[in-house]
Amino acid sequence: MPRQSTATEPSTASIGVLSVTPTAVLTAAALDAPADSHIDAPTSVPADASPHATLPSGESADEVIERTRAWFAVHRRDLPWREPTAGPWAVMVSEFMLQQTPVVRVLPVYEAWIARWPTPYALAAEEPGEAVRAWGRLGYPRRALRLHAAATAIVEQHGNNVPADYNALRALPGVGEYTAAAITSFAFGHRATVLDTNVRRVLARAFSGTEFPADSLTTAERALAEAVLPHTDDDAAGWAAASMELGALVCTAKTPKCTQCPIVDLCAWQRLGRPAHDGPPRRGQTYAGTDRQARGRLLAVLREATRPVEKSAFESVWRAAEQRERALTGLLTDGLAVELPDGRYRLP
Repeated sequence: MPRQSTATEPSTASIGVLSVTPTAVLTAAALDAPADSHIDAPTSVPADASPHATLPSGESADEVIERTRAWFAVHRRDLPWREPTAGPWAVMVSEFMLQQTPVVRVLPVYEAWIARWPTPYALAAEEPGEAVRAWGRLGYPRRALRLHAAATAIVEQHGNNVPADYNALRALPGVGEYTAAAITSFAFGHRATVLDTNVRRVLARAFSGTEFPADSLTTAERALAEAVLPHTDDDAAGWAAASMELGALVCTAKTPKCTQCPIVDLCAWQRLGRPAHDGPPRRGQTYAGTDRQARGRLLAVLREATRPVEKSAFESVWRAAEQRERALTGLLTDGLAVELPDGRYRLP
């Protein structure tokens, strides 16, 4: 079950054009990820909380939720981790892979991964380097090491079963608060506040009347998310999935398809004339020529090798010697590469 919060005396918080009554002490946390991707953020909601939020037009937040869920029932993508037979492990793997990575890139890697390692035990039985190899070009390869470590912990501590308890999930390696909430909701159908990039954008536009949420998750933003969260497990899980899909497919960051939106007439951002973002400029992440790209090139050499490689093998994929050395040191420090006594290198 989701982690329980300690209730406090209610107080009214103003959130953009909407006022709600939060029911728990809330904390803010950094949240910085590319649009249309998942990212961990603090998640905590009391099981007995059922606050009510009212839109400026007098419409209930319940109508926003109802329409969004009805839209989702028709337009949801048929993704393999959403299949009834997928199971909690499949959901967990998908959540690790989807962090800062779009669905189209995840699908082929996910399918190969589940075919090879259908259970935590199957993955834990392999060397961690095999997880890094299978991760391919998804990026942020430390996620592969963390998923392998989480699988090992599930085998050793939970009998090869992904735990349903929020706190048990949070204790697993690599499982942040967003990921734990997502697994709690999507794999087990429990009530949890699931706040990824897409959900945050939907909430900001529909209820707060702003084009984008703040760069970092705010107390007011969390209060809003918890205020509109349905009370029952089924309804809350349905809203989490539907609002995330709406943000990914319709309420997108760059080109929102407002004419296709099921809640366009209820949207505060539309009502205010779609005011432009007035915060700090939103800049995309640079990749070409960075240390991250250099690391990726060197790691690709190790992934594709069938035996340990000499250090000179890295020279052809990255010419800048100083940056190449820095990238190699980073791979060793992060446990993504191992230096053997004879000076050769391999995956862990």
